[in-house]
Amino acid sequence: MSTEEERQAAEPASPILRTDHDRRAPVSLLVAIALAASLLGIVLGILIDWFPFQASEQAEQIDTVYDVLLAASVPMFVLVMTVVGYCVWKFRMKPGEELLDGPPIHGNTRLEVIWTTIPALLMLALSTYAYIVLRDIEAAPAAGQPELNVRVVGEQFTWTFYYPAESEGGEEIASAQLYVPQGQSVKFDVQSKDVIHDFWVPAFRMKIDAVPGITTFYRVTPTRLGSYPVVCAELCGIGHSVMRQTATVLSPEDFDQWLADERAGGGEEETGGGGEGEQAGGGAVDGAELFTGVQPSCGACHQLADAGTPAGVGPNLDESLAGKDEEYVRRAITDPEADIAEGFSGGIMPSNYGETLDPAEIDALVEYLMETTQG
Repeated sequence: MSTEEERQAAEPASPILRTDHDRRAPVSLLVAIALAASLLGIVLGILIDWFPFQASEQAEQIDTVYDVLLAASVPMFVLVMTVVGYCVWKFRMKPGEELLDGPPIHGNTRLEVIWTTIPALLMLALSTYAYIVLRDIEAAPAAGQPELNVRVVGEQFTWTFYYPAESEGGEEIASAQLYVPQGQSVKFDVQSKDVIHDFWVPAFRMKIDAVPGITTFYRVTPTRLGSYPVVCAELCGIGHSVMRQTATVLSPEDFDQWLADERAGGGEEETGGGGEGEQAGGGAVDGAELFTGVQPSCGACHQLADAGTPAGVGPNLDESLAGKDEEYVRRAITDPEADIAEGFSGGIMPSNYGETLDPAEIDALVEYLMETTQG
């Protein structure tokens, strides 16, 4: 052996030189770890109760889509993170290698083809499945099956629900709350008066944007009796957080009775023989309960000492209504843009209380506010 060969043999190998065995990752170990973590992740993901109650036929299908997506995405995530974690540990820089370049590696064309093809096929399969479910849940009911049409109008910061008139050409019935029958398809025609909102009942799972100038729609078939929150899922301004109402699923008989009562009342004062300021059945309207209970609640936006409501996005009524007459207070409820309090801009308070509140309810609110803000 020559002197040069003896010198090279005596010197330690360069840290950047790796044998094929050193560079080859223990594939079986990685696969075992990824499989175990994937199974654990899928089981935990399915067991966790992510969503509220299912209150529509569509909700069950959508939750199933979520579970399928979870089962498909968890293994991919775990596999990638396992490989990344292994590489960080196995091929980390070691002491003395700070100024050295890594070994020249060409790559693996077969591996690149595999990790491109498999995710592409997976995405195609999931997209096809999701499209089939979407077509199914958007399908109109079969011929002869009844369907209720509800026009949903969003505005800053409330929803108004309009029900068909009893006869063609009649006036729609406006409601501040959503009422729908159990077991019957309901088509929501969704509109907006001002900015983009998003009509969402989490228990129904369906949601869609309310866009100015166009009408969007979706269908649900409610299945579970009860009351569920209606929220706006699109940031729409300073009062976005209080743009909440209630969707109530009634039995078909109770819904028919509610709709008949609304049509009979026609938005006029219901005296029921009880005299002025009373509702049908003789019960007096409570202004204090209306102030904190009407959705969207007055107390959610306005501070009022008597009601114990904190400061919100609207004026402090103890200050803004002090010294004002009854006509001003009434106008502040039914036409909020007519007199805007100093320091506040227009377009904050919903303008539909004149439609969604009965005259007796407006009278009760005016009386309550006059009593509590005039000293």
